[in-house]
Amino acid sequence: MKKKKSIPEASFNLFDLLSVEIVFLIIDFLNDDPLDKKSFSLVCKSFYSIESRHRKTLKPLRFEHLTKILIRYPFISHLDLSLCPRISDSSLGVISDYCKEMLSSINLSRSKFFSHVGLSNLLVNCRNLVEIDLSNATDLKDLAAASIAEAKNLEKLWLVRCKSITDIGIGCIAVGCRKLKLLSLKWCFGVGDLGVGLISVKCKEIRSLDLSYLPITTKCLLQVLELQHLKDLVLEGCFGIDDDSLTALKHGCTSLETLDMSSCQNISHVGLSSLTSAAGCLRQLSLSYGSRVDLALGNSLQKLSMLQSIKLDGCQVTSSGLKAIGNWCVSLTEVSLSKCSGVTDEGLSSLVTKCVELRKLDVTCCRTITYASVAHITNSCTSLTSLRMESCTTVSSEAFVLIGQRCQFLEELDLTENNIDDEGLKSISRCSRLANLKLGICPNITDKGLIHIGIYCSKLKELDLYRSAGITDSSILAIARGCTVIETINIAYCKNITDHSLVSLSKCSKLNTLESRGCPLITSSGLTAVAMGCKKLTKLDIKNCQHIDDTGMIPLAHFSHNLRQINLSYTSVTDVGLLSLASVSCLQSMTVLHLEGLTPSGLAAALLACGGLTRVKLQSSFRLFLPPPIIEHLESRGCVFQWRDKVFQVSLNTVDGSTQSGFGCLSYSYKI
Repeated sequence: MKKKKSIPEASFNLFDLLSVEIVFLIIDFLNDDPLDKKSFSLVCKSFYSIESRHRKTLKPLRFEHLTKILIRYPFISHLDLSLCPRISDSSLGVISDYCKEMLSSINLSRSKFFSHVGLSNLLVNCRNLVEIDLSNATDLKDLAAASIAEAKNLEKLWLVRCKSITDIGIGCIAVGCRKLKLLSLKWCFGVGDLGVGLISVKCKEIRSLDLSYLPITTKCLLQVLELQHLKDLVLEGCFGIDDDSLTALKHGCTSLETLDMSSCQNISHVGLSSLTSAAGCLRQLSLSYGSRVDLALGNSLQKLSMLQSIKLDGCQVTSSGLKAIGNWCVSLTEVSLSKCSGVTDEGLSSLVTKCVELRKLDVTCCRTITYASVAHITNSCTSLTSLRMESCTTVSSEAFVLIGQRCQFLEELDLTENNIDDEGLKSISRCSRLANLKLGICPNITDKGLIHIGIYCSKLKELDLYRSAGITDSSILAIARGCTVIETINIAYCKNITDHSLVSLSKCSKLNTLESRGCPLITSSGLTAVAMGCKKLTKLDIKNCQHIDDTGMIPLAHFSHNLRQINLSYTSVTDVGLLSLASVSCLQSMTVLHLEGLTPSGLAAALLACGGLTRVKLQSSFRLFLPPPIIEHLESRGCVFQWRDKVFQVSLNTVDGSTQSGFGCLSYSYKI
C-alpha cells in the first residue's frame, strides 16, 4: 500500500481557514501601532495582500511616493495630505486616476501648489467625495469654488483662509452642493452677506457653520437662523453684528446646540437675550474676549437651563455676574475663566457651589483667588476631571492638598507657576486617573513629592516640569518606572538632570515628545539611549544642551525613524551630525540656530538631503552665503524658511577648507 504524501507543513497556513472579514477584525486590533501592521504585512504574501485590502486611511509624508502608495493600497477611502505641502495639479491627477469612486475624504489643508484645474480633475473622477479640506489654499479663486460645485455628494467642506474666494464662488457651491452639512468659511474675507445668505437658502441640510471674521451683518444672520437643522454656529470676530441688529430677530434657532460669539465686542446682554430667547437646546456657549460679564449678562442666560459649557476667557467679570450664571445654569459641566479680570473668591465660590456637576474648570491667570476658592471648588465639584489653574500665584500651598483629598477623578491638572510643594504632590498622587500633569515653574517641588506621582499615577501620559529646578534624576527614574505609558515629558531647564534620566526614559517605549532644552549635564550618551529605546519619538528639543554633538545625531538618525521635529540650537552639532539626519525620512521641521560648527556648505548639503523638510528656522547670516538656487529649489519642494536676526559667531569654510570670498577659516561676527 502506497503511503500518502504528507503536505509540507510550510505550505499550510491556518489563516487560510479564516474568512477575510475575520482577518480584518484581527488587523483592527493593531491600530494603536502602525509598525505592527507593517510587521503583519511582511509575514507572507497572503498577509501582504490582506493588509493592502484592509487599509482605508492614508496619511503619507512625501508626495513623490504617492503613486507607489496608491498602487500598494487600492481601497483607500480617506486620504490625508496635510503633511505634504507640495501637492500639485499632477499629484491630484494621480489621485483621481487611482482612487476614483473609492475616495470619500481628502485633506489638502497644507498645500498651495494646485489650482482649479487639478481640483476639477479630482472632483470629476472622484464623484463619491463627501469631505474636502482646502484650508490655507490662499490662491484659490472663484474658479476653484465653481469646480467644488461639481461635487454633488459633498457633505463637509473646509475653506479656512481661502481669502480670494468671493460671494460668487460661494454662490456656485451653494447651488451645486445641496447636501452640505458642515461648512467652514473662517477668514474668507471676500465672503459677505450675499454668499452666506445663498448658502442658507440653498443648503438646507447644514448642521455646522463657521463664519468667523467674515464681514457679515444681521442681514444674512436672519437667514442662517432659519436653518432647521443647524446645531453648531461660530460667529467669532464678526464685528458687523451688534445689539441693534440682533434685537430685530423675531426668533432664534431652536435646533442650535453650540454658539461661539468670541471677540464679538459689540454684543451685550441686550443682543444676547434676543439671540438666545428661543435657543432652549443650547449646550455650549462661548463669549470669550467679549463684553463685560455683569449681572445683566448673567441674567440674559436665564432661558438656557440646559447649558453645559460656557467660556468667558479674557472677559472682565463681576461677582454678581458669576453668581447669576450659577443661579440660572445649574447644569454646567464646563466653565472657562482663563485670563479673566475681576474673578474673586466671592464670585468663583458662588458659581461652583451651584454648579456641582462641573467636570472641567479653567481659572488660568486668575491671580486674586486664594485658598478659599480652592476649598469651595474641591468641596462642591468632587467629580472634576480637568482643573487648569496656571499662575494662580496667591493660592497657598495648603490648598493643593485639598485637590488630592477631594477630587480623585482628575485626569488633567495644570498647576504651572504655583506654590504647590511636596505635600501637595503627595496628596495629588491619590488621583490615580491622572493622564496630564503640568508642574512647570513650581520652585517648591522636589524629588520627594514627584516620586509619589511616579508610584501611584500609572496612567500618566504627559508631564511638564519646565524650570522646576528642584527635580533631579531620582524622580525621573520613578516616573519612568511607574508611568510606563508616558508619551510626553518636558524637563527643560531642570539643570540637575543628567544622562541617568534619559537612560531611565529610554525604557518608556511610548515616549514621542522629549523637551530637554537647557539641561547642561545631558550629553550624547543619554540621547543615544533615548534614540535606541524610544522608537516612537517624533518631537525632540535639545536646545542649549551643549554637550550633545555629532555622536548623538548618528544613533538618532539610525533608530528614530519617526522623528518629525527637532531643535538643535546652541548644541555642538556640526555639518556631519546635521547631514546624518537626512536618513530620517519623516523629518519635517528643523531649528538650527547658533551652531558654531556649522558651515554654509554643510548646511546646504544637509538641507538638500533632507527631502521631507517643510519648515527650517535659520540664522539670517546664512542667507548671505546659501546660493539662491538652493533656497529656491527647497521652497519649490514646499519648505518654508524662517530667518532670525541675532548676533552669531560662526566660522565659514568651503568644502576643501580654502579661503574664498569670506568662506575661509576666519570667524565673522554678524550683528543684524
